[in-house]
Amino acid sequence: MATLVAYFSSTKNGNTARAAASLAKAAGADLVSIDPKKPYTAADMNWKDPNSRSTKEKNDPSIRPEITTAPVDITKYDKLYIGFPIWWGVAPNVVKTFLDANDFSGKQVYVFATSGGTGISAAVSDLKRTYPKLDIVKGKMANGGVSGDIFA
Repeated sequence: MATLVAYFSSTKNGNTARAAASLAKAAGADLVSIDPKKPYTAADMNWKDPNSRSTKEKNDPSIRPEITTAPVDITKYDKLYIGFPIWWGVAPNVVKTFLDANDFSGKQVYVFATSGGTGISAAVSDLKRTYPKLDIVKGKMANGGVSGDIFA
């Protein structure tokens, strides 16, 4: 079986994208970017603006932004790493779009995140609550880069 690293990064070469690429290389994993159909702009991510796209998504957890990520054959993977920047303490809704679109039954899931100051525990708890059948083994922060498999 194989390993997959799937990640969302609000910028193409941001902290989460770099962490995901390093982790995939270290783990010998396939790498998939979770890409929103409508990319996020700086204005979309302005957490101080109550009308920004990300604030609206935070306030309505049922919103699932469309993604352009090609379907992934999850059956060939036994281990999945899911990465994202933490927004308001949780995973961005676009990550949940990806999770909704795939069946992770019987898979070990490891969550990694980047953040300017928030820890990962609330994000992992939220994912476990939202996806009770998801076997989340562990969650770790990937700030400051990744050297090696942070879950090994």
